[in-house]
Amino acid sequence: MVPWDDESVDWSQFGAAVLRSCWNYYEYPEPFRNWILETSTKTKLLNSAETLLWNLEKTYLLELANKGIAIVPTRILDGASTLERIVSQEGWQKFVVKPVISAASFQTQHFTADQVELANSFVAKIMETREVMVQPFISSVTNGGEVSLVHIAGELTHAIVKQPRFDGGEEDVSSAFQPDAGLAKIAAQVLAAADQPWIYARVDLMRGDDGEWLLSELEMLEPSLFLSLHPPALEKFASALASC
Repeated sequence: MVPWDDESVDWSQFGAAVLRSCWNYYEYPEPFRNWILETSTKTKLLNSAETLLWNLEKTYLLELANKGIAIVPTRILDGASTLERIVSQEGWQKFVVKPVISAASFQTQHFTADQVELANSFVAKIMETREVMVQPFISSVTNGGEVSLVHIAGELTHAIVKQPRFDGGEEDVSSAFQPDAGLAKIAAQVLAAADQPWIYARVDLMRGDDGEWLLSELEMLEPSLFLSLHPPALEKFASALASC
């Protein structure tokens, strides 16, 4: 294991580099972006640099929505789209604010409609370093969780359920299970719409208030794959990497 941000590393000495736990990248988004571009000229990145860069900003959700994927409603804050206007227009009674580049629930908080002033202070803090997105709080995550479907080398290997986590919280997940055909079909549609090469990917889904499954994230950069919860997936992952 080698840190991505260790400047003494000669990446050309490796036949390939697999991104697995570079979980501080969101603190240094531009250096990380530059590292991807430079390192991809010295060794083979898995997933590919093209995929990593596409997946770096959560604005990819809007691209997938334009291709017909049902996503958690997502708005990007800019000069014309203020938080007050978005919350009012959408009628959101509870909403989530997060950076477009984030991981491990970094700078992610939820607020109620009467806390917009408080939320604006939080937004201002995030905007010092990056863009901000806002989404409605999906109530199903508190009573059912978010389903993560893990894919390796073109195959759906297993799924887990994650409970909601916000800034500073710990991750709580279920044991691994095999998802039903309906969930598998939705995940396949998401991956097809993304149209990105991948060795590993994780599709995170949650139920909207109307019961429809919504895409919350498609993780192709450094996702937890929960391989220890499903050993056959670990074997498949190792074989897939070896074949590359």
